[in-house]
Amino acid sequence: MSDGRVVEDVRRIFGDVGRVAERLQASGWAESPESAVERPDQDPIVEATRHERQRVVNDGIDGLAKVAEGREEELDDDELLGLEAIVLLEGRPAILIQEGDFLQPPHEWSRLSEGRDGIRGVIARSGRIEVKGHLNLDWAGTASLVAPTTLMTNRHVAMEFCLRRGERWTFRPGMTSQIDFLAELGSTRSLQFEITDTIGIHEKHDLALLRVEGAGSDGQVLPDPLPLAATEPIDLYERDVYVVGFPAYDGRRNDPEPIRRLFMDIYNVKRLQPGKAVAYSTQYSAVQHDCSTLGGNSGSPVVDLETHQIIGLHFGGRYGVGNYAVPLWKLRDDPLLRRGELNFQ
Repeated sequence: MSDGRVVEDVRRIFGDVGRVAERLQASGWAESPESAVERPDQDPIVEATRHERQRVVNDGIDGLAKVAEGREEELDDDELLGLEAIVLLEGRPAILIQEGDFLQPPHEWSRLSEGRDGIRGVIARSGRIEVKGHLNLDWAGTASLVAPTTLMTNRHVAMEFCLRRGERWTFRPGMTSQIDFLAELGSTRSLQFEITDTIGIHEKHDLALLRVEGAGSDGQVLPDPLPLAATEPIDLYERDVYVVGFPAYDGRRNDPEPIRRLFMDIYNVKRLQPGKAVAYSTQYSAVQHDCSTLGGNSGSPVVDLETHQIIGLHFGGRYGVGNYAVPLWKLRDDPLLRRGELNFQ
């Protein structure tokens, strides 16, 4: 991320930069509880990491003051690095989920707590697609429950275990798949439901619908499906949104250092990642958003924080550059989505 991009993101994300600088100068910055999960305090490596993170953030606080005063040309390399860390940790966090709930959000996202019940509903209906018989993968991406027995994910996720035979899609020989609606950090339990069939894979959009068994391995039944927005939300761009998914380490497409600072080298488990819908890409026919996603978020629902309705299906992007989602309200009358009986409202 360039120096100019860092300052631009600080101004766009925080708005009143002076207010944020004053708050952090007055109260300091404390390690979020989620980053200490299963990390013993006596571990010297963990302690050294925390001290380094605190040092970087302190430099960033000094940088915020300069940006607030219009002195960004005076920013040194340490302050720029610190600004990027504050954007990651305060502005676009990736919050761990445990026991079906998200842990304490940073101050700038305290409004998440007001929507906790709705967010928990999305958390309970979003899971990790796991595969058996694949040569390279144990799991392929994220999916969410969008009809009584219908999962929605990306085409490129489904293609890891599906193939086309004539007019229909089926599983690849020797492969099976299931969805785990838990897959949380520290959990020894799973909540798995067998994926039984491929409803269809879209020809144009990075979207696939899968049929899932209504009863799980432990006798639990699927909850009611998530609602999808039938029309474009009012004032969509700069609207608060969030994704729920399973970000995986992705050093080939993303700078590994900021990724480690944000995710604390904890990957492949369920997280809540808030941000904003920021634009529409005519090139990709997609909604752009700035949630902090990684590769394992493929198939994550992009959800309106106000209504908790799914407005998009995340399908790709690059950290700190841009993320893209299929605008689902535009596909309300699409034959595949009609066949899947999605819960548009």
